[in-house]
Amino acid sequence: MSLLNAKIPEGPLAEKWSKHKFNLKLVNPANKRKYDVIVVGTGLAGASAAASLAELGYNVKAFCFQDSPRRAHSIAAQGGINAAKNYQNDGDSVYRLFYDTIKGGDYRAREGNVYRLAEVSVNIIDQCVAQGVPFAREYGGLLDNRSFGGSQVSRTFYARGQTGQQLLLGAYSALNRQIHLGKVKMYTRTEMLDVVLVDGQAKGIVTRNLINGSIDTHSAHAVLLCTGGYGNVFYLSTNAIGSNVTAAWRAHKRGAYFANPCFTQIHPTCIPVTGDHQSKLTLMSESLRNDGRVWAPKTVEIAKQLQKGAIKANEVKEEDRDYFLERKYPSFGNLVPRDVASRNAKEMVDDNRGVGGSGIAVFLDFADAIHRLGKDAVSAKYGNLFDMYYQITNEDPYTQPMRIYPAVHYTMGGLWVDYNLSTNVPGLYALGECNFSDHGANRLGASALMQGLADGYFVIPYTLGDYLATIGPKPVDAKHPAFEKTKQEVIERINKLLSLKGTKTVNEYHRDLGHIMWEYCGMARTAEGLTKAKGLISALRADFWKNAIVVGENEEVNPALEKAGRVADFLELGELMVDDALMRRESCGGHFRLESQTPEGEALRDDDHFAFVAAWEYKGDNQPEVLNKEILDFEFVHLTQRSYK
Repeated sequence: MSLLNAKIPEGPLAEKWSKHKFNLKLVNPANKRKYDVIVVGTGLAGASAAASLAELGYNVKAFCFQDSPRRAHSIAAQGGINAAKNYQNDGDSVYRLFYDTIKGGDYRAREGNVYRLAEVSVNIIDQCVAQGVPFAREYGGLLDNRSFGGSQVSRTFYARGQTGQQLLLGAYSALNRQIHLGKVKMYTRTEMLDVVLVDGQAKGIVTRNLINGSIDTHSAHAVLLCTGGYGNVFYLSTNAIGSNVTAAWRAHKRGAYFANPCFTQIHPTCIPVTGDHQSKLTLMSESLRNDGRVWAPKTVEIAKQLQKGAIKANEVKEEDRDYFLERKYPSFGNLVPRDVASRNAKEMVDDNRGVGGSGIAVFLDFADAIHRLGKDAVSAKYGNLFDMYYQITNEDPYTQPMRIYPAVHYTMGGLWVDYNLSTNVPGLYALGECNFSDHGANRLGASALMQGLADGYFVIPYTLGDYLATIGPKPVDAKHPAFEKTKQEVIERINKLLSLKGTKTVNEYHRDLGHIMWEYCGMARTAEGLTKAKGLISALRADFWKNAIVVGENEEVNPALEKAGRVADFLELGELMVDDALMRRESCGGHFRLESQTPEGEALRDDDHFAFVAAWEYKGDNQPEVLNKEILDFEFVHLTQRSYK
């Protein structure tokens, strides 16, 4: 085990980033065009980074496996983006956003990174408005704000219920401009399958063309991974079907540390599971909790009547309803953080007070808001979300409550990076959800878009230059033996997958893995359950390489091959997530160990033993990974038991 240095600058919190920017080495404008940079992924982090670096003068090669950068999963974000503008004059500030984020993450994030995130948040809004992002505005024309979980101020900027889409289109327009100018070369329908290291430094990637199967190498002075999270390890999640861990996992197997993999966010406001036919779940924005009230029946008897359809939700009397979040957390009410809301919904279901045909749901009710504001006002705020719910469930949320239940959403874990967003592999960077850095053990709502754009627009353009200035503009030798060697290893792996001619589909293995992960490494975890999961996943992984079936050839469009590679990586990641959860004998944020809770059932941290980032080091196939630690030093925030009461 080694202790890791995050390279956080010295000095007062509010001065760290400014002083650090001044101390970073610069690349002069004439030299920037001598450097090549690879950006993998074109969501908010990737598109903003590629556009910003190209505008600075670097030559950028951008890669995505979709047919267009605008199809990245960032488009699915609904509710908004945080920024400490204090437009509502309700007491917000950069420091308050910093504090809410540290507290919301249950004190498992770095102070330096989180303060920088809060600091640059104010610039993100200005940048996006300049790009034409149509944020909601008040009657007088000023930008509007709403509240999100874990905060008592209104700091969330939004574009109805499609904020991610509008922000991505803004970044996409900036990216398109650079593509047109020739500074970005865009590779669509191309999947990264490995990182090329030369003398320990990242100098390129190996890709597969998803149309014709061509295996190619691409060289650059630095590689930026902006490939999102790994929530699909659970099979059912709110992530797009294509979202995967492969780019990050292959980087991990080349030496990049994987940090806090067990920190998974379960979102409390999702449309419940309806059966095994589903391949993904649908998120209902957290913004709905501004005006919607979460409740469950007070008695098991009423719950059973609701489940059978003997009575309707609107027929349940007010005195027979338990608005459990408002009851338990009067200060924050329905806007408690996601991990708290999710655990409480699970408690209602475990108490046999769930609703819907399955009994695995609670209600999100807008009757009060419609009575108070009027249907038109509620529609103006949430209309597209209500319509989406109606299209999926055939139930009208204007006339009856939504049924919601927690589902896997965001992964706080990811590749370990320092303050400069650099992994421990020189020249290899990770941005956005792909890294672990800013959210600790639980992400506050509306902070994912904020982090992705902060990393891409306002952090990496500075910190990458420092590394490039150090290595100099000498061209990368694309004929170095490491490129051909890595390419051959990728081809061998593909051939191994294509040789699988068993009887069980890859999708079945993925579903089986998801069941294990949700049952034993989901909303609640125990040492006994995690130990059992470790054995189950190990056996499932061994069976995959014997009995899976992968049809088709490499030299064609082959979704079966794509899925097989991604599921093989998920099987390995699943084991590491279980190891990480088993090691962390405390509860914090989204990691809830039943053995570690307060008398009130809240997460109970162990700061004396676990106030660190767990960064796992790959040591070879079927070998235990080595735990490295980054000790979290809280200089400006006092560690306390989280309370939202």
